[in-house]
Formats: sequence, structure tokens, C-alpha cells
Amino acid sequence: MAAPSWWQRGAIYQVYPRSFADGNGDGVGDLLGLREHLDHLTDLHVEAVWLSPVFPSPMADFGYDVADFCDVDPLFGTLADLDQLIADCHERGIRVILDWVPNHTSDRHPWFLASRSARDDPMRDWYVWRDGSPDGRPPNDWRSEFGAVGPAWTYDPDTGQWYLHSYTPQQPDLNWDNPQVEAAMHDVVRFWLGRGVDGLRIDALQRLAKDPLLRSNAGAARRHDQDWETAHDRLRRIRRVVDEYRGRIIVGEVYLLDLPRVLAYLQGGDQLHLAHNFVFLHLPWDAVAFRSGIDGFQTLAEPDAWPAWFLGNHDHSRIDTRYDDGDSGPARARAVALMLTALRGTPFLYQGDELGLPDAEIPPDQVVDVDGRDPERSPIPWRPPSVAGPGAGFTTGTPWLPLVEAAERLCVERQAADPRSTLSLVRRLAALRAASPILQTGEQRMLDAGPDVLAWLRTLGSERLLAAVNFATEPRPLLGEDVPDGRCAVLLSTDPGRTDLSVTAGACELRRFTLQPSEAVLLRLLDDDTAQ
Repeated sequence: MAAPSWWQRGAIYQVYPRSFADGNGDGVGDLLGLREHLDHLTDLHVEAVWLSPVFPSPMADFGYDVADFCDVDPLFGTLADLDQLIADCHERGIRVILDWVPNHTSDRHPWFLASRSARDDPMRDWYVWRDGSPDGRPPNDWRSEFGAVGPAWTYDPDTGQWYLHSYTPQQPDLNWDNPQVEAAMHDVVRFWLGRGVDGLRIDALQRLAKDPLLRSNAGAARRHDQDWETAHDRLRRIRRVVDEYRGRIIVGEVYLLDLPRVLAYLQGGDQLHLAHNFVFLHLPWDAVAFRSGIDGFQTLAEPDAWPAWFLGNHDHSRIDTRYDDGDSGPARARAVALMLTALRGTPFLYQGDELGLPDAEIPPDQVVDVDGRDPERSPIPWRPPSVAGPGAGFTTGTPWLPLVEAAERLCVERQAADPRSTLSLVRRLAALRAASPILQTGEQRMLDAGPDVLAWLRTLGSERLLAAVNFATEPRPLLGEDVPDGRCAVLLSTDPGRTDLSVTAGACELRRFTLQPSEAVLLRLLDDDTAQ
């Protein structure tokens, strides 16, 4: 079997730069702060760090409204700082992935300023401009992705036309039907890959292709404002640019809740390397639902398509909050950590999930995001506030968003010193995967292991590991014809109270093994010689 590519071996860690670490005391995270905390990423054995946008921006959507695709916003540092970060990461064996936002720009980008200056400006067709309907309304019924924004069109009185924005009015959509736009964005890709960036995460990929006739969505069999047929040829041309640089990858945010349509962006081996699976992210806490979600990928994807598993990012309520039933505490978030590590595929880890952070409480007068995503973007608490002050080691100033209420207990410093903490568990999981080829490339088969239990077998040669997650709030035995006979040893459990954690000692009959409430385990199946 061929050795895995770097992006298949271990986790890709998402940094939301505003909230990771502040190196200059202004209350907002920056590149210096990230460089000062690279030991944290090393301890998590991450293969790559993915940075949410750090480009110059008016921050109407906190960096996803880009005013210059080839520079760094002074809020985060300089282009030289980013070059140094890339070098520092590479010295540690960590790759760097940048968040590329090709669907739209800021309304202050020079391209848009020229485009809106006059109808006959040479860059007018770089964006989507149209006359309104005869009754003075927008050209069609398309809506912004953000409910609070409403229509996806804004009227420009100076030129008497409407422009399209799939998100905020400050984020006008580029017109990818214009070959000049496509060529300019390919140049952006070359700029960053030429500086040593190892990959790009493509924001809102499904939005790059829309119905050129701009037909309304109402009554249509499929949406006209995204995921149009031309998307895949455009993606293949992007991939050809990326393939000019050895060992680089593209990850797609394909926000479609239709798994076959998501998988279409992985087909042929000449599109995405990895696609974020939002069908998986939206699953309820239910073993049958997760089994169906995992089986669905395995059944529908091409044999060489590689899964990307994630349950948290900067746009969605944190795992600990989303799956909290009021009684399990952090148990379900801990179980998710094992699940993502042990599934065949690449795990994505959003900053703070290694600490089991919940959503932060944001007072109404401190809300800043148009779409209500502040709670999951709360800064990382590095040190106890009782020692480091109210900035909890994130900043010496005033944090741009409030920190989680339990920062004293959940901060990195406290958890690093506690072998029973979520951080210690995630570090053990990461080290185990880094040292286990079976977890990186081993085959996978889902098992019928009884009610409320999600279980799967990983195999490589004669080695066999069984992973299981108890979705119930009561103990559950491993049952079912799929559960192999024989003895096992517990490699790792998410339950801090479990004591039989030994590869050789404490072996037990697999079919007599009982999972505790909301517990996940990784078991090594023992042959007769090993079990002696």
C-alpha cells in the first residue's frame, strides 16, 4: 500500500485568527500571536493549519470581504509576518492552508470601485449587474445566505442598476462567466502557492457557478443561484493551476445538504482533494443517523475519494453546545474527538474544540456578527483569568469578543496539567493516530453492534482495531452478529473513569464489553498469543 499523502495522515486545524492569540495587546488575534503558540499545534500533531482570511478587509464579514487578495491586513500583521509564519510552521512539519474567497470581494476592492464607477467601465462585467424588474424590484428572487440581509441584490443609484451579493451588500459577487475574472483569480492562486502556501480552502465553492440567465428559484427543480453545471469545469481549471505546484491541495466548502451533489466535486480525481461534508455536520446525536451518514459517503463516493470529517467550524455552534443534553457535560464532545480521529479520512479540528469549549454568552450590546456567529468565535483562553487577568492569556487588552464563562477551568494551561481533561484526551488521540498506520490508511467496515452504538472496524494486515461510540445516556453492551469473537484491550477511552486502559493487561471478552453513557472507545482485538 502506498504511503498516505500528508493531508491524509492527521488532522487539519482551523485557526480563526481574530480569536486564536493576540500578540500586540490590541484585543484581536494576529499572526504574531499564532507564531507564539505553535507549540500547541505541535502537541496536537496536526498536519496542517488552515487560516481563516487574513487579507486586507473592511471586516464587514470579518475578513470574508476581501479588499486585496495578495496582501495581509495590518490588523493581523504584514506579508513578511505571514511568510515567517509559513517558515516557522514548515520547520515543525506543519503545512499552511489559506482561506481563499473567490466568489466575491469587498465593495472596497479596486475591481469593484472601477466596476461601479460607470456602466461602460472596462471592469463593469467583472461583477453581476442587471436592470431591475419593470415594477422596480430586484432582477429576480435570489436571497442572501444571511437571513438578516434579505434579497441578494442592492440598487446602485449612481449607475441605475442592481448588483448581486450572495452574502452582505459589502460583498459583491464576482462574475465567473467573465474569463478575465477567472484568469485574475488563477493568478491569486499562483501568488500564494508560489510563496510556499501548501493549500487553499475554497470558500463558498458552490457559488462559483450560477445560472447565467439569472432565472428565479421559485418553482424551479433546482436552485439557480448556486451549483450550476459549469461549476465542475471551473474547478478542474483551478485544480490544474494547483497541480503546477507539487504536493499542494484544495479543500472545498461545498455547502450543499445533498451528499451526491457534494461528492460530485470529488469525482474524477481532478477536482477537490477534500470536500467539507455539511450533511455530516448537521446530523443529530443519533447512532443510526451517523451510521447512515458514514455509510452514505462510503457507498456513493468513488473508490479513491477521500473523506473529510468535521463537526465544528467558525460558522456553527460549538460541538459541546450543539450536542449537550444537559446531563452529559463534555462527554459527547469527547466522544466526537475519538470518532473523528478513528474514522477513515481526514479530521478537521476547529480551534477550541480540543478544549471542549462551549458557545460563549454574548451580551446584546456586544453582538457584532450579522448572522449570529459570535458565540462560536469567542477567543481561546490560554491561562486562568485569576492569574492572567480578564484576557485569559489571549490578550493583555480587552478581547474583541467575551471569553467563555468557564475560562478558568477550560483554559489551555489548566487542561494541559490535568491528564483527565479534554485537551489531554485529544493530544493522546492525535499521538495515537500519528503513530498508527492503521488509523491513517487502514480499511474500514461499519458494524452492527447493538442499539445506540456506532461501531466500525479498522484493519491493516493482521492488525484490527474496533471503534465504538455509545449515543445513549445509559450503559450499552457491544451486541450483534457483526461484533467479532475474541478478546480485546482498551487502547483509549473518552470516559475518565475507565481504568482498564492497557494493551495487554486487563483484556476482556469483546462481546461482554460495556460502553458507559456517551463513551467512545478504541479497542485492539487480540489474537490468542497476544491475549496470554
